[in-house]
Amino acid sequence: MQLLAWHKWLGVERNLSKHTLRAYSHDVAQFIRFLAGYHTQVVSLHMLSEAGIRDFRAWLSRRTMDGSGAASRARSLSGVKSFLRWLDDKGVMHNAAINIVRTPKQPHKLPKPLQQKQAFRLLEASVGESWVDARNHALFTLLYGCGLRIDEALSLDIAHLPRDGFLRVIGKGRKERQVPVLQIVVDKLEAYRAVCPLFVGVRGKRLHQGVAQKEMRDLRKAFGFPETATPHALRHSFATHLLQNGANLREIQEMLGHASLSTTQRYTEVNIDELMKVYKNAHPRSKNQE
Repeated sequence: MQLLAWHKWLGVERNLSKHTLRAYSHDVAQFIRFLAGYHTQVVSLHMLSEAGIRDFRAWLSRRTMDGSGAASRARSLSGVKSFLRWLDDKGVMHNAAINIVRTPKQPHKLPKPLQQKQAFRLLEASVGESWVDARNHALFTLLYGCGLRIDEALSLDIAHLPRDGFLRVIGKGRKERQVPVLQIVVDKLEAYRAVCPLFVGVRGKRLHQGVAQKEMRDLRKAFGFPETATPHALRHSFATHLLQNGANLREIQEMLGHASLSTTQRYTEVNIDELMKVYKNAHPRSKNQE
């Protein structure tokens, strides 16, 4: 009962995405199963309240041995913390150890955008004669042209379509933002809508992320695009190419829907890496020092 109430609270009060809700629920269930096996008894609220730092460390160690990376373990710990803190706020129980469990340190990862020529070639490669080809082409053009997250694009309804040069997007936390839309993106969307409603699968239901990702994988294999060519890479490419062509960070932050400017600043590091590659490849002295 407590798990169901917490899950409902996350969805209604916190406005978490379906993906995050599913992940958090899985993480808490996995933690409870671990405790049951670790102590060889049924997990009760009392056991949850008495769980100590050793229990949490043993659980995270088990996740590591099972192959979970730092990001996955950090998300799992976040889900368990959320559940235990919710129980505390509701006066159900209190756990004294959870607040001193350290979050696994995650490596500093930079976005992996495509080069401009690669992005253009990928969009050209997605052109075809079937309605599925038209759907994929419109979707990938939208991701690159507007910098949307894949779930934001697939959640669009007809009421959200571009008007007066802007697209209305419902992002993380149900926050709404306006994203400027190029005419070519509008044209691709209208061409697709002429043969089919918004992004749907072959059975007529709303298109699943996994299908879009598979379509991109198939394009990679067929045309030799790098492994970094994913639907989300088109969002990274959107931001990086805007920055390269003079847009400022605040403008990009607004269009991407980032809550923090520090998240957007990652793209400046990508540009610095690219500049160093250009410098080393172009400077006549660089070859003499290698």
